[in-house]
Amino acid sequence: MRRRRRQGGFSLLEVLVAFAVLSLTLGVLMQVFSRAVNTTVLSGALSRAAALAEARLNAVGLEIPLVPGSYTGDPEDGLGWEVFVVPYEPGESAWESPFTPYVVTAVARWGEGAREREVSLTSLRLGEPL
Repeated sequence: MRRRRRQGGFSLLEVLVAFAVLSLTLGVLMQVFSRAVNTTVLSGALSRAAALAEARLNAVGLEIPLVPGSYTGDPEDGLGWEVFVVPYEPGESAWESPFTPYVVTAVARWGEGAREREVSLTSLRLGEPL
């Protein structure tokens, strides 16, 4: 009598389970990579916005006058910007300065609607004596 040898291999059920596990794993990996890409894009936009706000803050007194008001210009690299110059109110302070202090705030914005984001930098600048 001959004995039949059982052929090696996977059953259809084992192959289907393996494909199901593989597809679930790939789905999770795709979500992780998608979040990583979104975070990288947001980080790049945040860095550009911070650099623009810093540049606009440094332009006060040179390109932007150091007088009270709100200043804006053409968007740069898809980012809108605005600079606010407001006189500083020291409150009840015994310190008297011969210069006029101003609070300068530079804001860089990007995005639309509910997804609009902004970076705001503030500095204290001294203007011409009164």
